[in-house]
Amino acid sequence: MERKNFLKSLMIGAASSTVIMEACKKESGTTPAAGNTSTSSASATSGSTSVSGCNVVPTETEGPFPTKAPASYVRSDITDGRTGYKLTVNITVNNSSCNALANALVDIWHCDAEGNYSEYGGSGMQSTNYTTVHFLRGRQTTNSNGLVTFTSIFPGWYSGRATHIHVHVYNSAGTSLKVTQIAFPEGTGTAIAAVNGYKKGLTGYTSNASDNVFSDGYSLELATVTGNTTDGFVLNMVMAVPA
Repeated sequence: MERKNFLKSLMIGAASSTVIMEACKKESGTTPAAGNTSTSSASATSGSTSVSGCNVVPTETEGPFPTKAPASYVRSDITDGRTGYKLTVNITVNNSSCNALANALVDIWHCDAEGNYSEYGGSGMQSTNYTTVHFLRGRQTTNSNGLVTFTSIFPGWYSGRATHIHVHVYNSAGTSLKVTQIAFPEGTGTAIAAVNGYKKGLTGYTSNASDNVFSDGYSLELATVTGNTTDGFVLNMVMAVPA
């Protein structure tokens, strides 16, 4: 289902940042082929679809850095040598009837502490060249409770985007069901504040409300994140997909 039109006039930073932001904007077409509870004051996502009483998570762009060969990275620990605060990612996938979706394939990928992605680089979109490595990318199959768990690091950020994790869900036959993104709670007392952008700090950070993907509402994409910088963080996300 088509979501809000892209924000075509967004201009942030240098030309390379503009390229990244344009590539990350919401898809206006259909996807190839229950939101989590939260106390956030974020507005309801206008592009979500109610199916049998479940709010299906919105469709978002895969962005400019999707995993090139997802089936090659079937693993629960996706750290692959990257340093940062430990993050355990728990994603529960439900079908359109709010029942756990077993045997679904779930791919995730995100940037490292410095805001860089593996498999890309050496260009205007990302100056650091990581084309030959594959950190922070992985695939798992949901169990009978619809759950997959990944061990990773807390993502950093880059110009024009709030902290986020990309997710692509397929059914057991490999048919695409949903491409979406996970948003992180922000503000005093949150993990975002505790991590403080790693070495970069949070000066120039783009909030969820200003992010060109989440700015039209992100309540169904907002995870629960607990923990601290000593023991690590735990992210829990429940999402419904049209299956």
